[in-house]
Amino acid sequence: MAKLTIAFGILLILLGIPGYVTTGSSHPTALIPSGIGIFFVLFGVMANTDDSKKRMLWMHISVTVALLVFLGMIPSAIDTLKLARGAIFPHPIAVEEKGALCLFCLIYVLFCVRSFISARRARLA
Repeated sequence: MAKLTIAFGILLILLGIPGYVTTGSSHPTALIPSGIGIFFVLFGVMANTDDSKKRMLWMHISVTVALLVFLGMIPSAIDTLKLARGAIFPHPIAVEEKGALCLFCLIYVLFCVRSFISARRARLA
């Protein structure tokens, strides 16, 4: 899961950079996914250890942050659906970027929950 967390962080970094460039590099808030991605890369690096307690701690921290980001981006996901149905927004690229951030965080949380359940079952068996 540590490698998945690093890959997820890189994905978020790559999400933020084109968003920033397509806005003409005039809206630094488009780099917010990249900032979040840097944290996930750090969480993944910290979780990439043989110590199971540290690994569990950093993975739980990373999934908690991803869940909080997902919950915070739900209104943006709704705006993305409205945009897809033809609604007009002043900055459609920002709406799409926030919707993608929401979706990526949801997918990451689901992968982590699946992994945590699997690890729990393996420990009990």
